[in-house]
Amino acid sequence: MMNGRTTIPSMTDLAAALGVQIHNATPPRDVFYSRPGCRLHGLDWGGSGPEVLLLHGGRLTAHTWDFVCLGLRGDARLVALDLRGHGDSGWSDDYRIATMADDVVAAADHLGFDRVRLVGMSLGGLVAARVAEVYPDRVERLVLVDVATGADFESTKRMRDFILGLGPVGELDSVVDGALQVSPLADRAVVTYRMSKLFRLGADGAWVPRADPRTPDFPALLAAIELFAEQLAGLPVLLVRGGRSKVLPQSAAERLVERLPDGELVVVPDAGHNVQEDNPADLVTALRVFLAR
Repeated sequence: MMNGRTTIPSMTDLAAALGVQIHNATPPRDVFYSRPGCRLHGLDWGGSGPEVLLLHGGRLTAHTWDFVCLGLRGDARLVALDLRGHGDSGWSDDYRIATMADDVVAAADHLGFDRVRLVGMSLGGLVAARVAEVYPDRVERLVLVDVATGADFESTKRMRDFILGLGPVGELDSVVDGALQVSPLADRAVVTYRMSKLFRLGADGAWVPRADPRTPDFPALLAAIELFAEQLAGLPVLLVRGGRSKVLPQSAAERLVERLPDGELVVVPDAGHNVQEDNPADLVTALRVFLAR
């Protein structure tokens, strides 16, 4: 798709270029549901098999799972959620992990899902772990993507500063150029697709960020990561690490899995922190095996 001088790659073409095998290219349908003071959104991919809710990382959206869902929808019933303050979900004055966990359970209720499998990347992993702790009867098994106790939060500072500093821009390419300066190993087409979902095109032709610009409570997020071993002790857990991730050291990933009675670790090669976008094909393979059990 062309907009100005920005060429936005199609979802299916980009997924195929990343090695994803697509059997059903039908776009997802939008799902909206409400919690007190906040209207929430998700992408329902349909599919057959176990019911899976996918939760994105901070400042991302449900669309970060597009390539994975295209490859996995033949094996699972998939719904990717926009956390409050992100994507097409409403902004809020309450971004506590506990509140977002309640949002996830409300989504399951709205969809008629009793017990679910959760896949949470980064911030989404914190939310998923909280759901498992507070609602153990609702979670069958859980996947953490590139997040664990001992994560190197400081390694994300440059990207966090870049994302938090984003405002309206005339050309999406300027944001893509900036992101690639921070993460030079990223694929330009993937970053362009991501940014086209992180921004919306305004009536005046400017691209406007979708996310609430307020700074997250980083100390609260760091404290939540320290609870993982206790929160997940009674659950089958798959921890996925990006092979070149600077956020999650291999040693930290191994330590968490050692503390979990039913934990396992998969390292996805050729992927940084955004495993689901960098190497969705290998992530689909790992998820297919674990989620189907």
